[in-house]
Amino acid sequence: MKHYCGGAQVWGGRERGRSDHPSSCCLDNLPTSFFKKVSKILEPALLQNVNLSLTSGVFPEPLKTAVIKPLLKKDSLDKTQMNNYRPISNLPFLSKIIEKAVFHQLNEFLINNNCYDVFQSGFRQNHSTETALTKVTNDIRLNTDSGNMSVLVLLDLSAAFDTVDHAILLRRLENWVGLTGPVLNWFKTYLENRKYFVSIGNFTSEPIEITCGVPQGSILGPLLFNIYMLPLAQVIKNNNISYHSYADDTQIYIRLTPGDRGPVQALGKCIEDINDWMCHNLLQLNKNKTEVIVFGAKEKRLDVTTELQEGSGNGSGDRSGEGSGITASRSSTRSRHMSRSRSMS
Repeated sequence: MKHYCGGAQVWGGRERGRSDHPSSCCLDNLPTSFFKKVSKILEPALLQNVNLSLTSGVFPEPLKTAVIKPLLKKDSLDKTQMNNYRPISNLPFLSKIIEKAVFHQLNEFLINNNCYDVFQSGFRQNHSTETALTKVTNDIRLNTDSGNMSVLVLLDLSAAFDTVDHAILLRRLENWVGLTGPVLNWFKTYLENRKYFVSIGNFTSEPIEITCGVPQGSILGPLLFNIYMLPLAQVIKNNNISYHSYADDTQIYIRLTPGDRGPVQALGKCIEDINDWMCHNLLQLNKNKTEVIVFGAKEKRLDVTTELQEGSGNGSGDRSGEGSGITASRSSTRSRHMSRSRSMS
């Protein structure tokens, strides 16, 4: 097993002043704009703190508190309704500097050792929603051009980033990635004993301990979530089902040749296995947002749709595709999977 030795590497400060649209929060002792102006003076002390965290395998305790501020989703919405607000998590600026140093080393290690899921496009360089959509769309169109049908299932998770279990994530880092010693301990101290409080105007709430989830608003959060989801790919592959993911959105799909309904049964078993895996890993499928779309000739498509409805026990969530492209799906409200599909069709 390969072991990551990032903790022995020091940070050279190359990211100084390169934070994307840095902003200050009430947790920062210095405004970020001022910090950047005097960064050359503070750089030796900053480097010492970052490298001390890396070499000791300990994330600083004072940097584990987040402040949550409600943000109105749209200016036109009713400000008196809580559901119209989105919680925005802010972390200390210094914590993000340390995280970025770790992110670069861990990301390089994952790439060099082929740890990433090949069909995961979320939060990866040179990958995006476009790459995920292009792969799935191309496979479905090739099936249609060959006279075959396709069944696409869009899986949606409920608050996936907030339900990540820390103990399971640490096991992923150890057993799936190969972290040991001070490096693994750094991530342990990074995750544990985190707190947050809510700030509205001049009022603040009492701090509340965070017992699960990846830190929201963090640099490492999305990368850690990808690592947490690594075994899901094996679950899908074991059922010989095609798939592609973007973060917590996973699309699984099958090809149906005329008269062959075996793949439909395999798809059903795959969904059951995925649901079981989700339960064991404290994740939950959002059945209200999970959709099924059937692509192919209309008369054949209706037969498959009926079979899928009978297999699921109800017809909710099923959609019949009207053509070979995702955007042609009849009455299907575009999910996050399809947000870029208009330009692709």
